[in-house]
Amino acid sequence: MHSVRSGTQLSLKPVLRALVLGGVFLFTAPLALADSLPKGVSQVSSVEGITEYRLPNGLRVLLMPDATKPTVTVNITYLVGSRHENYGETGMAHLLEHMLFKGTPNNPKITEEFNKRGMRMNGTTSLDRTNYYELFQSSDDNLKWALELEADRMVNSFIAKKDLDTEMSVVRNEYERGENSPGGVLMKRLQSVAYDWHNYGNSTIGNRSDIENVKIENLQAFYRNYYQPDNAVLMVAGKFEQEKVLQWINASFGKIAKPTRSLPQFWTVEPTQDGERSVVVRRKGDVQLVMIAYKVPAGLHKDRDALGLANSILTTAPHGRLHKQLVETGKVVQVFSSSLGLVEPGISIIGAVVKKGESVEAARDALLAGIEDFKNNPPTKEELDRQKRDNANYYEKLLNNHESIGISMSEYIAMGDWRYLFKDRDDGDNISAEQVTAAAKRYLMRDNRTVGMFIPEDNPQRAEVPAAPSMAEVMKDFKPKAATLTGEAFDPAPANIDKRTQLSTMGNLQLALLPKKTRGETVNVSLSLHWGDETSLFKKGTISGLASSLLATGTSKYSRAQLSDEMSKLKMSGGLYSFQTTRANLPAALELVAHVLKEANYPENEFKQALERSTVNLEASRNEPGSVASRAMSLHFNSYPKGDIRAAVTLDEALAQLRAVKLDDIKAFHKDFYGVSKGELSIVGDFDVDSTKQIVSKVFDGWTSKAPYTRLIAKRTDVEVVRKTFNTPDKESATYLSRMNLTMREDDADYPALRVANYIFGGSGLNSRLLERIRQKEGLSYGGGSGLNVGVIDPVGSFGINATAAPQNLEKLEASIKDELNRALKDGFTAEELAKAKSGLLQQRLQARTNDGTLAAGWNDNLYLKRNWGWSQAMDDKIQALTLQQVNDVFRRYIDPAKMSIFIAGDEAKAKTAATAAAK
Repeated sequence: MHSVRSGTQLSLKPVLRALVLGGVFLFTAPLALADSLPKGVSQVSSVEGITEYRLPNGLRVLLMPDATKPTVTVNITYLVGSRHENYGETGMAHLLEHMLFKGTPNNPKITEEFNKRGMRMNGTTSLDRTNYYELFQSSDDNLKWALELEADRMVNSFIAKKDLDTEMSVVRNEYERGENSPGGVLMKRLQSVAYDWHNYGNSTIGNRSDIENVKIENLQAFYRNYYQPDNAVLMVAGKFEQEKVLQWINASFGKIAKPTRSLPQFWTVEPTQDGERSVVVRRKGDVQLVMIAYKVPAGLHKDRDALGLANSILTTAPHGRLHKQLVETGKVVQVFSSSLGLVEPGISIIGAVVKKGESVEAARDALLAGIEDFKNNPPTKEELDRQKRDNANYYEKLLNNHESIGISMSEYIAMGDWRYLFKDRDDGDNISAEQVTAAAKRYLMRDNRTVGMFIPEDNPQRAEVPAAPSMAEVMKDFKPKAATLTGEAFDPAPANIDKRTQLSTMGNLQLALLPKKTRGETVNVSLSLHWGDETSLFKKGTISGLASSLLATGTSKYSRAQLSDEMSKLKMSGGLYSFQTTRANLPAALELVAHVLKEANYPENEFKQALERSTVNLEASRNEPGSVASRAMSLHFNSYPKGDIRAAVTLDEALAQLRAVKLDDIKAFHKDFYGVSKGELSIVGDFDVDSTKQIVSKVFDGWTSKAPYTRLIAKRTDVEVVRKTFNTPDKESATYLSRMNLTMREDDADYPALRVANYIFGGSGLNSRLLERIRQKEGLSYGGGSGLNVGVIDPVGSFGINATAAPQNLEKLEASIKDELNRALKDGFTAEELAKAKSGLLQQRLQARTNDGTLAAGWNDNLYLKRNWGWSQAMDDKIQALTLQQVNDVFRRYIDPAKMSIFIAGDEAKAKTAATAAAK
């Protein structure tokens, strides 16, 4: 569950800002605690509802109270990342992150306790920092335990040789999984070639030999040096009592002595680049990529934000200049941008995805030409205003939810001052087109870029990267804004959800409207439409999918770009069927969605682009182990005839179906099927019920589908038990899948017990039986688990197991999975495991109901199934009432290893080499 963040936002989708890696903030006004602070604790500053305190030992504490959701986020950031590693120790910061989940003398089974409490948790490592976070149901017991845990593992973690021996191979498998990704591999090579001396040239995951050979003494020394209170910032956000929590923090962290050691100082400065560089990666694969990296100043320098705007103006679809120049003309499939490094000078990346078989060199040249053209043609007011508006929308959403706060704030903490988040937001509005152009001319230069090769040059063009100002200089004129966001403390109990929701029907559309005060006046909308039957939908699977995915590419009134602008203006995030907006914009948002659904006109150029993207994506999966094994399993268990909209198809069949689709087919499908034959619309958040009903009636009344709806009956075919293997050469990570069919529905008496049994065996993450064995104990796999799928109406379900491993470990992995399943069936689960599973599963279900988007989608399901949230409460009660005998009996009755079909995809040569070596 742990993850590496290299500091890079590498995605085939354009990103809004590479500086902020994700997360949302939610604030209330700080409580006046200055007169009641624990002894030695001082209040430092307060901005928009976040208050900083400092303990005598140097620990910085950020408190962000928010009572609108009954959840709490605890996040601790250590100011150490992969750039702090020494020679031979690459990957150490990330490996240490893994080791902190191995326990302490007082908390020997951390993941077990997380699971029992239903906590979502993780740790992430980047170039500049490491963070650990927990998100959980608000309670004194949960929060006090989380704080005590973080204090405990700050200085008392085992960091033991026996744990390193297994975790090393887990991290190595994570490394191997990354080696399967063309984009990930190219990024690592680009990074290493762009930098001569600075540690930003090393990927955070590290070098394989360093991962395999790191000494426990080195890891322990790294831990003792950097994991100290004066090198950490603790953040608590959510529903809690500030004075009480500050006392707890002082009691748990305050007893840790202030360290006497001095942190090492780093003095390496990357020299000015003196010529264009290039790197070529040649590996098996099915997609082509081009990336161009430019050296840029650190995050505090004013030019960094200007360059971020330049990248967005160039690459963001559908408005981006490069998107229009290259994607819409068919020269490349997609363009994207990203960046790396914030604390010290980093790199800014612009790239493209190129269809296999077409010229990468031509794409590179076209990409470079577009970048050079940008330097001579400044951003227009419309382009700059659009990006500023998108950024403003982003920050507004950032300030409306405390639950995802960890990683985002951690990046600013690493830069030197968490308050810079707000200054960065405010400064973005003041960037001019002239600044963007000047920054582009200063850094987007031939001799400052890395594409691939070194080329001698008589007249080099040097780009001097200036030093960033100090944080004190940057912050001297900063004036915090007052916190103004408010919302109600909503009780997510099923009975209260039912009580607060108003149900009604408008024609063929069922409505569930749950008005409540939300922070930022946000509203979540979920729409489900059903049409057609088994006969009318026959051979229309690909057509239906394209018709849906192309809806927002154009209408009788708007182009794709104009639609994107309209949704941005209405603060809509998400898609047409599920989106978030605000109270003031809800009526117009509903009208816009209805307009798009009714009057999509499917522009020919967008249709062609979609076919190209889909084709490239399918081809890219041809030799990916996960895709190969999954596709084979789907085909084996397929219960539907060719042409049925649910039928599994081969990769080549999928490609053939894509190529056969005509634009007229999509337009005809929209004309014949779209409309409300049967539908559900649920709205949760800050809105007026009466006026909303009027809008819904106005936009959907009378719009019916020509294709009457009949529910598709799910089928299950008995299949022979098989074991199939597939060779995927030159892939460092392999995939194991297994599955058996089940006859079961959600309302079957045995379902709650089987659900809990699956949770214990492999459905609860790191603390599950399966992951404890193959990851925690044996270190064979980075990730895996088991899954239970049952019918909602029809009794058609399945039980499956999945895992990844190095090809040379597949034999051991398969044996361990088989042994662990047999042990569970023979010996059963324990009373302690059952108690922890009940606690964890029920708290997770409760937390899910605190999310308005989840509530809206859940109401759609309930309306379709003619039930309410009382059904969810009944399920909770059944889970709580389960006995150990029921759980063990049901698992034995339904799960049979002899009926499990197995599908394995990996590099057979690597597996055979390992088998030969073991036999000697």
